[in-house]
Amino acid sequence: MENLISLVNRLQRACTALGDHGEESALPTLWDALPSIAVVGGQSSGKSSVLESIVGKDFLPRGSGIVTRRPLVLQLHRLDEGREYAEFGHLPRRRFTDFAAVRKEIADETDRETGRSKQISTVPIYLSIYSPNVVNLTLIDLPGLTKVAVDGQSDSIVMDIENMVRSYIEKPNCIILAVSPANQDLATSDAIKISREVDPKGERTFGVLTKIDLMDKGTDAVDILEGKAYKLQFPWIGVVNRSQQDINKNVDMIAARRREREYFAQTPEYKHLAHRMGSEHLGKVMSKHLEAVIKSRIPGLQSLISKTLTELESELSRLGKPIATDAGGKLYMIMEICRTFDGIFKEHLDGVRPGGDKIYNVFDNQLPAALKRLQFDKHLAMENVRKLITEADGYQPHLIAPEQGYRRLIETALITIKGPAEAAVDAVYT
Repeated sequence: MENLISLVNRLQRACTALGDHGEESALPTLWDALPSIAVVGGQSSGKSSVLESIVGKDFLPRGSGIVTRRPLVLQLHRLDEGREYAEFGHLPRRRFTDFAAVRKEIADETDRETGRSKQISTVPIYLSIYSPNVVNLTLIDLPGLTKVAVDGQSDSIVMDIENMVRSYIEKPNCIILAVSPANQDLATSDAIKISREVDPKGERTFGVLTKIDLMDKGTDAVDILEGKAYKLQFPWIGVVNRSQQDINKNVDMIAARRREREYFAQTPEYKHLAHRMGSEHLGKVMSKHLEAVIKSRIPGLQSLISKTLTELESELSRLGKPIATDAGGKLYMIMEICRTFDGIFKEHLDGVRPGGDKIYNVFDNQLPAALKRLQFDKHLAMENVRKLITEADGYQPHLIAPEQGYRRLIETALITIKGPAEAAVDAVYT
């Protein structure tokens, strides 16, 4: 099963390399057919912290406003042992062991695509992380939903982000990870609102509740976590992320996971739910579910790939053979085109193809009649021939008439018959 996720990872990379990342296409897009998990949430919902908790590393850019401005395809690979490292799809031969450098490269690669503006781009960034502390899983981190544009952003940024998120999660093969903060009213959750629009029955949506430890005193999230406040097909999962103070102090992510387990196990309201709470449990659940979805979609993927290959091969056949680059290859190609044309033309004349009688009429009647109307007598008069040969011979006449004189005689004759010849070609073609 673990190989299935790796296979989908490679297919996603191949799709992006070929320009297929879910946008409009004349052909069925393989990207759309591949199962994926899209992480959706509003700004400051704790979405980035959830991803970092699943990975066990502090690696995502942070700041105010819209930090994630391109989709981040995060591919996690579990190692049995060894040092953890990261690789980017656009830097395939470079390993990052310093995750602060990973954070910087995400920001730099975003700027390379969008410029140093605050605009967004639909072109994804690929990041693979290899670690003993992760499960085999692929997540797509999307820009956080927002309600207002900040300085430097166009007024359409709010709608642009929503349209990008919607383009991912409206696809039936997309699993939605809807991240909502517990210290805000769930009815105002951006993630739940947009997820409900594309998945009204909650069949593809996993609810993640963050900031449970920051709720007002005397309140809890039990009704939500038990599915009473808003029911989904899959159980809600609560997480407790690092606080801003923990982040500033560089608290170890593994230690933060341990504290998260202790919080659910020791808090009376959540003790009975502790076995299915926390970022570690979230990662395992999503990995298992993604594997199951991929397995169920394999027949459809095989059918789509076979159909697309057939259509592309047909298109390539219609376009013909590749164009040669060397002189010999170009000459051979020209000869092949002429040979093909000659064969087709002969089929018209032999009656295999229609139109042969029209061609015969042009060359038997139209062209001879046009040539007879030309003043060849004047052109081939002895006086004109003598003049052309004399001009070519110069001041020292030769015993044999010069070739240049004959050439000039022939060239002027060809110019004379050019009009009727072109008219004959046009008559055959039309």
